[in-house]
Amino acid sequence: MKLFSSAVIFALAASNYGVLAFSPSQNMQCTSRRGASVTLCMSSVGEEDRRSFVSKSAITTAASIALSTIGISSPSIANAASAKQWKKIAVPFEDTIYDIDFDSPTHGYIVGARGSFAETNDGGNTWEPRSFSNLDAEEEITYRFQVVSFQDGEGWVLGKPTLLLHTKDSGKSWERIPLSPKLPGEPTGILATGPNKAEMITSSGAVYTTENAGRNWKAQVKETIDATLNRISSSGVSGASYFTGSIVNEQRDSRGAYLAVSSRGNFFLTWEPGQDFWIPHNRGTPRRIQNMGFVRGDIKNGLWMTLNGGKLLTSSPGVDLTGEEFPFTEANIKTGGYGITDVAWRDENEVWAVGGSNTMFVSKDNGKNFVFDGSANDIPGNLYNVKFFPEFGNAGWALGSNGLLLKYVGENA
Repeated sequence: MKLFSSAVIFALAASNYGVLAFSPSQNMQCTSRRGASVTLCMSSVGEEDRRSFVSKSAITTAASIALSTIGISSPSIANAASAKQWKKIAVPFEDTIYDIDFDSPTHGYIVGARGSFAETNDGGNTWEPRSFSNLDAEEEITYRFQVVSFQDGEGWVLGKPTLLLHTKDSGKSWERIPLSPKLPGEPTGILATGPNKAEMITSSGAVYTTENAGRNWKAQVKETIDATLNRISSSGVSGASYFTGSIVNEQRDSRGAYLAVSSRGNFFLTWEPGQDFWIPHNRGTPRRIQNMGFVRGDIKNGLWMTLNGGKLLTSSPGVDLTGEEFPFTEANIKTGGYGITDVAWRDENEVWAVGGSNTMFVSKDNGKNFVFDGSANDIPGNLYNVKFFPEFGNAGWALGSNGLLLKYVGENA
């Protein structure tokens, strides 16, 4: 089963609860999306010089520490600086890309801002613009398509303002699925799970499943996040008022477990299938949480957490999910202050982190030490999402602002 990824991170309703990380969230954008809490943006004047300086500093320090730890001499700075494991792919628009998904090794879609929608039939090397026949051109451009999910020719696209589209023929035709105005919160994520089946989550933490292509939805959580927080804060337990505020950036792992972060960045919550309500957890650090996700796509493998100031932490596997606190260990990553917006495991050892000013970092020791990758160093903008598809040859993609799409090519490309 595919993950809600991110996409980030993904689009967020700033005045309500949060959104799934399977598309870039507005918090994670530099100045125009989700506030200025994640990345440090600079004017175009001098940006390249500053980024180059930060990049070289990160390479020098992180590479030296990582390699000295295992007793290997540091490679030359020139070799480290020239490392580029991703290549830029042209897309037919210049708007922010929010999500990407594939139905086969060759067929897939990307979605983005201002009605951006494109299809590939050659594994993502070329992309063609597409439109929805049940949306006129003027209407379509008003939507921000946040999430796309496919499985065996059946697909779903979720947009904002709230719009849910469904296809049974690999995108040749689409049906608009009506949603009840009484739905708690706004839909923030959708996942194709089988023929006529899907799972949807809302900004209030309500999880629903359908088995008849969206005509009926069945609730999986008995208590939404806001109801849980209200109950806990009024329980009389010492420190319970800590767990208040709206929620952003919900994510789903491969088994159906969810993760959500407080909009204030002071705590996070988890939920697993079979539980009646979400469980809040202290962050265990004075720094604000920027984003969170799952190690290798499974909550049982642990969690990763990014903090303001460019910090990245990971937890140990097998942590008690009913406990109040998680033990986290800080990774050795030198970001120069740029916020980390997303992290993804390519395999058990290779980990990628992306962030502000199109910075990219790679770890080859399961997230303990990171070095800089210069693939996007000369491209203006910000990266918000990094995804790998193990079911399709472990293909990797990084998505960002200004229509930026990067394809993973590896060290020997």
